[in-house]
Amino acid sequence: MTDPQIILAGRVQQALGTAFGQEYASEDPLIRPSQFADYQANVALSLAKRLRRAPREVAQAVVDAMDLTDITVEISGPGFLNMTLGDDWIAAQAVRQLADDRLGVPQSAPKSIVVDYSAPNAAKEMHVGHLRTTIVGDTLARVHEHVGHDVTRQNHLGDWGTPFGMLIEHLIDIGEDEALTRLASGDGNAFYQEARHKFDDDRTFEERSRSRVPQLQGGDPATLRLWREFIEYTKRYFNHVYSVLGVTLTDDHIAGESMYNTMLADVCDELESSGVAQISEGALCVFPPGFTGRDGTPLPLIIRKSDGGYGYATTDLAAIRYRVRDLKADRILYVVGATQSLHFQMVFAAARMAGWLHDDVKAEHVQIGSVLGADGKMFKTRSGASIKLTELLDEAVGRAETVIAERYDDPALRKEIARKVGIGGVKYADLSVSHDSEYVFDFDRMLALTGNTGPYLQYATARIRSIFRRGELDPAGFPGPITLGEPSERALALQLLGFGAVVETVAETSEPHRLCNYLFDLAQSFTSFYESCPVLKAEEPVRTSRLALSALTLRVLVQGLDLLGIEVPERM
Repeated sequence: MTDPQIILAGRVQQALGTAFGQEYASEDPLIRPSQFADYQANVALSLAKRLRRAPREVAQAVVDAMDLTDITVEISGPGFLNMTLGDDWIAAQAVRQLADDRLGVPQSAPKSIVVDYSAPNAAKEMHVGHLRTTIVGDTLARVHEHVGHDVTRQNHLGDWGTPFGMLIEHLIDIGEDEALTRLASGDGNAFYQEARHKFDDDRTFEERSRSRVPQLQGGDPATLRLWREFIEYTKRYFNHVYSVLGVTLTDDHIAGESMYNTMLADVCDELESSGVAQISEGALCVFPPGFTGRDGTPLPLIIRKSDGGYGYATTDLAAIRYRVRDLKADRILYVVGATQSLHFQMVFAAARMAGWLHDDVKAEHVQIGSVLGADGKMFKTRSGASIKLTELLDEAVGRAETVIAERYDDPALRKEIARKVGIGGVKYADLSVSHDSEYVFDFDRMLALTGNTGPYLQYATARIRSIFRRGELDPAGFPGPITLGEPSERALALQLLGFGAVVETVAETSEPHRLCNYLFDLAQSFTSFYESCPVLKAEEPVRTSRLALSALTLRVLVQGLDLLGIEVPERM
C-alpha cells in the first residue's frame, strides 16, 4: 500500500518527463488535498514561465501524457490539475493496508539515530520545563524505531560539576539515610536550596564544599562513593516520573555529564593540535565563522577556561565525538530548549570544523518551546517557583477522574482509566503543537472529550471497540472486502491511506504534531462515518465492509497513539 499523494506525484512526474523531457521529471508536482477533488497539482503554474507556455497549455500536456488508470483529472482555473481517485482503487488499497502488519508504514533503510532528551539535573527535581523535551524526545525515538532505524536513547543527566561539592557536604551533615530518602522521594529542590543557603552563609561549609570538588574530580574513593549514592537515589526518583509518564527511558540510557569527564582533556588537545581551537586571553576557544558579538568581533566558544576548567561546550563536543566515533551515529537529535539555540549552533559548527560532523553525519537541534501559564508567562506557582512535574501529573489524573466520575462505579477501573486519560491528555496537548512554539498549559482544554485532544482520540478508539463488543465480534476477523458506497465511507478510507506517509514525515522532520493532526482528522472522519453509516445493523455485504473499515481505523488510531506514547483505555 502506498499513500495516494505519493502515487499521484509519481504519475505527474512521469508525465512531465514524457511531455517536456526527462530534466523535468524530478519537478515537485506541488500536490495538495483539495476541496474540489481528492488532490490538486499546481505544477503547471510553476513551470509555465520556464516553458514559455500558458499554464493551461502546460496542464493539458501533462494530462495528455499521464497514466489515468483509476483516476480522473480535470483542468480548472488558470491551470490547476484536479485529481480524483477511483472508489474501487481506494477500497482495494484499504484492504491491502488492513492486511499489512505495518499498516502501510514503509520500512526505511536502517540508520543509527541518537536521540538526546529529558536530561534533568541530578541535584534537582524535574519540573514542568522537563515535560516537553521528555515527551517529544520519546515520541521521536519511538517513531524512528518504528520506521526501522537503530535508535540510541541518551539521557544527558546533569550529574557532574562544582555544585556536587556542596551537595555531598550537605549529605554528610544531615546523614546519608535521611538525605538519600529525601532524594528518592523527589525532594531534590529543597535539598539543593538548603545546601546553597549554607554555602552562601557559612564560610566553613563553603570551604569544605570547594575542597570536595577536586576530590570528586580526582577520583577520591570516599567522595565517589557518596556521589554514586547521590546519583543512584536521584535516579530512583527520575524512574518514577518516567514510569508515570509512560516514556521508554531507563538507567541503560543514562549518559550524563560525568560519562564524558575523562574525555575532556583529549577533546581539547585534539582541537588545539588540529588548529580548530586557539588560545585567546588565556582560554582555549573555537571561533566558528559567522558568529559575532554585538560589537562585531568574533564570538568565542570557550572549551577550556583560563583557570583550566571545562564548561558545557566541552562536554557537548565530547558527546558529539563519542556519538559519531563510538556509537556510529548517522543522525543526532538534540531535543533541548529553544533558548539553547545559539549554543548548539556554535557547538555544531565547531564539530564540523573538527570533521566530526559532515555530510554523512548530521546533528539537529529539535528546539523545545516554553510552557506558559494562563497569564501568558512562564508556567510557575503563585510564589514564582517552578511547578513540580509529579504534582502536575497527579493533578491531571485527579481531574481526569472527576471528568469520568459518573461513567464507572468500579473505583479500580475508574482510576485506571483516569490515569490513561490524564497522562494521555497532558502528553497529547504537548505533542499536538509545534515543538518549537510556546503553548498555554490548560487542564480544562487538554482533558476535554471534544476538540483536538488526547481524550477525544481515546474516546474515538473506545467507541470503535464498543461496536465490536456489542456485536460480540473480534476486529481481527474482518479482513474485507471493502466497498465504498457512501461519501463518508470513501472519505474515511482515503484518510486511512495517508498514515504511512505521515509517520515517515514525522521521522524526517522531527515534528510529532503532524501525526497528532492526522489522527485528529482521522477520528473526525470516523465520527462522520459512524453518524451517517450504520455498522452492526447494516445488511450484508455492507455490514462486513463497514466492520473492516472500523477495524482498520481502530488499528491505525491505536498504532498512532502508541507512537505518541499514549495508552488507550478499553472503555471510556
